[in-house]
Amino acid sequence: MTGQGSPASSTGFELRSQASSTVNIPAPWSGRVWARFVCSNARGRFSCHSADCGTGQVVCNGAGAIPPATLVEFTIAAGPGTDFYDISLVDGFNLPVSVVPQGRPGCRSTNCPVDINAQCPGELSIKNTDGGTIGCKSACLEFKQPQFCCTGAYGSPNTCKPTSYSRFFKNRCPNAYSYAFDDRSSTFTCSAGTNYLITFCP
Repeated sequence: MTGQGSPASSTGFELRSQASSTVNIPAPWSGRVWARFVCSNARGRFSCHSADCGTGQVVCNGAGAIPPATLVEFTIAAGPGTDFYDISLVDGFNLPVSVVPQGRPGCRSTNCPVDINAQCPGELSIKNTDGGTIGCKSACLEFKQPQFCCTGAYGSPNTCKPTSYSRFFKNRCPNAYSYAFDDRSSTFTCSAGTNYLITFCP
């Protein structure tokens, strides 16, 4: 994970199947959480084939994910404020994830529970050494064209509209950001002080 503001209690750790870990984040904080996989520690240097942060260690120490990566994005408020959170596929997908606010019945959960890798179009697929798909790139990442990246003449909600590629992601994960201006159906809020349960491969 990486972020701005008060430092989190951890910026990276191993999480085995069915295991859990608690990360304490002093507010205010803004940042991203994601999962890496297909990892190894060869010759004393830790690395992952999917969503690595490039530090050579389990901890990311402020470095972000190398896309494609399913990103959980937070803006954590201090005091009597409002938290904002979302799941972003703007930089592509690597693992399913869900976010569930704890103890706040009025706050909505969000998720991307589908293995998009299994359905990823060939031109967007990232392959492992064994030929399996371990990531699905966004059209912006693959083609680097303004109409996919919402840049240049396409740099506003009025000019940058969904494409067949962003709809591919949106149809499978309706709650997640599929392109840069996909705010209306993808951003969620809850009162400050809430704890959030993040589950990878729910």
